[in-house]
Amino acid sequence: MPFRGTDMQRDDATPIYMRLANAIRTQVRDGSLQIGEALPPERELGEMTRVSRVTVRKAIELLIQEGLLSRKQGSGTYVAPHIEQPSSVLTGFSADMDSRGWQSDSQWIGRKTGTPSPEEALALGLSSNQHIHRLERLRTADGEALAIELAVIPVEFLPDLSLVDKSLYTALDRLGNKPVSGLQRITASLATQKEAQLLDMAKGAAVLRIERRGYLSDGRCVEYTRSAYRGDRYDFLSEMRAK
Repeated sequence: MPFRGTDMQRDDATPIYMRLANAIRTQVRDGSLQIGEALPPERELGEMTRVSRVTVRKAIELLIQEGLLSRKQGSGTYVAPHIEQPSSVLTGFSADMDSRGWQSDSQWIGRKTGTPSPEEALALGLSSNQHIHRLERLRTADGEALAIELAVIPVEFLPDLSLVDKSLYTALDRLGNKPVSGLQRITASLATQKEAQLLDMAKGAAVLRIERRGYLSDGRCVEYTRSAYRGDRYDFLSEMRAK
């Protein structure tokens, strides 16, 4: 259902951009605007509500910071999905997004080969002179940035960095080195300036930091990954049973 125009020009002490944000928020919550639905362009939205484009833009920016809306470059502004991710399932970002029917992609931030830091050597069970790959990527779904991921992989499990295209797990699977079990720690934190810029968030916005270690069937650690996920997009769920 398309956005219902609302006249913002009434006697109210609340700033107009906040009134417009409240109107959009209400239509999302009552189902008038569905997840994935596009909002009208800023000029059209301004005409529908009798406010300036500057006011429209300010209201939209507020709702983007809240995580209610998302902006896709060259496409428009949409009602954002909220992703429920089972924390007990070992899956890669690409496979997870593809299973939801979203187009996953990656942008390289950096990739290089070297020796592990003391923390990485301990996590992977390596000596300080063994070699690892560091792969840092911005992970996107349907054109929206959702996570920053830094994966550290021993060279013995991934001899050639060029084998990694969209999915690290696919590359490892082809080599017979895809992890079959893992340990994961999730903590709440605030986005750094770099993270906020990459994820199109306000500095200090909530992120979920995820540290994952993936293991082969023989117990060797094949992956040590640290990620920052948008806290306004993700809920990590755990199944609980009575003892």
